[in-house]
Amino acid sequence: MAKKVKVSEMMEQLHMEVLAGEGGLKRPITTGDLYRPGLEMAGYFNYHPKERIQMLGKTEITFIEMLTTGVRRNRVEQLCAPEETPCIIVTRGLDVPIELLEEATKRDLPVLRTQLSTTIFASRLTGFLENKLAPSTTIHGVLVDVYGVGMLITGSSGIGKSETALELVKRGHRLIADDAVEIRQNGDKVLTGNAPELIRHLLEIRGVGIINVMTLFGAGAIRNVKKISVVVKLENWQQEKQYDRLGLDEELTRIIDTDLPLVTIPVRPGRNLAVIVEVAAMNYRLKRMGYNAALQFTNKLTESLNEDFEDFD
Repeated sequence: MAKKVKVSEMMEQLHMEVLAGEGGLKRPITTGDLYRPGLEMAGYFNYHPKERIQMLGKTEITFIEMLTTGVRRNRVEQLCAPEETPCIIVTRGLDVPIELLEEATKRDLPVLRTQLSTTIFASRLTGFLENKLAPSTTIHGVLVDVYGVGMLITGSSGIGKSETALELVKRGHRLIADDAVEIRQNGDKVLTGNAPELIRHLLEIRGVGIINVMTLFGAGAIRNVKKISVVVKLENWQQEKQYDRLGLDEELTRIIDTDLPLVTIPVRPGRNLAVIVEVAAMNYRLKRMGYNAALQFTNKLTESLNEDFEDFD
């Protein structure tokens, strides 16, 4: 189901004033794309994207004022007619033509005004809409910041995710979310995760209960939002399963529409999971810098075998 945000919420967040059409503040915004109807004010409505927020800056307002009264009213009527249009926003605190206010009032189309310049306001509005309209999901797991790498730890209930996160926090890393991780995907297919408001900064440890990480370890032990770079899957050790021992085969897992590296860690008594997660984070950073230990080892092994074959010949 496509996400929506009400015009009233956008207006409150970005501190705009309502000039007309207050009855339409519940209109939904379904796209983060903005539009400046310059061609439309010149009379060309053939491909008008009516579902977008319409922004009128200094150029558009000046052009409208140059039109004769009859033409101006006709263009304004066509601009305000579509029911899909969420609202019209005027920037720079400019005066709005009376014809636009009258037509918008008649159709309950919100006309909002901001004192900011068109470029600055468009940037802020785009950021707000991308965040609100971005595809999102909630995953059962723990999100931690390890050496600057967002590590999403997943696995079955009771496998040791929260205990691993607690050990990581004790080792100087930061907790973002425990138990439930809210994940959003932006336009560049970058995933960011945060904790739901109700359980922010909290960690559940079986046998101890719920602890507040910020209270126990200080503000440096938590973080509100973090980009997710690697997924770590904890699973019970299966004797018959062959686990990757070199790291040449990189697994991927998909969250929403984004593929992320997947590290599967088998859990058995005696394994220090926090240290393994730390090493996985450092290894990921090295790979991003162009160094792959497994590939280098394989190349050296191949060279050594080739030399042995040459000596044999």
